[in-house]
Amino acid sequence: MKHTKNIALALIVVFILLGGLMLIARPKSETPQVATAVGTLADLKAGEDTFDFGSVSMAAGKVSHTFKVKNEGADPVVVTKMFTSCMCTSASITTKEGKMGPFGMPGHGFIPAINRVITPGEEAAVEVVFDPAAHGPAGVGRIERVVTLESGDSEPLKLGFGATVTP
Repeated sequence: MKHTKNIALALIVVFILLGGLMLIARPKSETPQVATAVGTLADLKAGEDTFDFGSVSMAAGKVSHTFKVKNEGADPVVVTKMFTSCMCTSASITTKEGKMGPFGMPGHGFIPAINRVITPGEEAAVEVVFDPAAHGPAGVGRIERVVTLESGDSEPLKLGFGATVTP
């Protein structure tokens, strides 16, 4: 029995040592390099910067629209923040890195730094979801909302939409 325990202990030590050697010997993963030159949100061009849902019924539920933005500059653009102008609206961003969000209105939850890089020539999608019932019966009529993308010190990119809310 003692001999079996010693063999088991020796095997465990050998596996631990082999595992450590494999960790040391493995190739280092490539860390993405952030370009030293960074474009501004002015380099992001939206196929459309406003959209009208037309007549939207509260009873029918949420509606969504996707804005396409493309980096037409020579340098990467880093979107640091994205938020909406009202709690009835949420927005998500999808880049080659994947989807991130939804994000809402400042003051109605934490708005994290997102730091999404959009490389030259890359297109990103900004999906906007509007809940016409969020304001209750007082929310009937014409509305205008904005989704804002920020990047450092440059002017923000604003994507707007409107709708006429009916019961």
